[in-house]
Amino acid sequence: MTTHWIDLAVEGLVAVLLITTIAYCMVLDRRLKRLRADEANLRATISELLTATEIAERAIVGLKETAADCDKSLAQRLREAEFFSQEIGRELGEGEKLLNRIIRITEAARGAAEAVPAAVVEPTRPVIQPRTNPSATPEQTTRLGDLRARADEASERLGRLRARGVAA
Repeated sequence: MTTHWIDLAVEGLVAVLLITTIAYCMVLDRRLKRLRADEANLRATISELLTATEIAERAIVGLKETAADCDKSLAQRLREAEFFSQEIGRELGEGEKLLNRIIRITEAARGAAEAVPAAVVEPTRPVIQPRTNPSATPEQTTRLGDLRARADEASERLGRLRARGVAA
């Protein structure tokens, strides 16, 4: 009889161990399912990341092209600005020469007519014929007109200041 209880106890222990193993296998099965689901989410995330990386690379290439175009455009505008600056400088030089001749003529006239009281005369602005550039764009023509108007205004102010200096 003692062997019967021992056999029964061993079989009971084996049954408990089998139930524990089955329960643990069920827990592992649930964890593996979650892991597989996480793996699918991870693959989707990696796929989205690769897509975003490709889009970013294309955007970088586009930005590089845009930067190169801007650099070319800026270089062209700088060359145009230098050209206009030189042209304005030449026109101001011509205006200075004209103003100096007018001052000399005025001084000579005052010296000849010392008996006649001198009147302060507003210097006249020289008429500068606009130079036309057949290849100039409307934007360049507008900017050149603005620059010429500003140069004329500066020449006029300079003439007034010189006239006051001569009259004083």
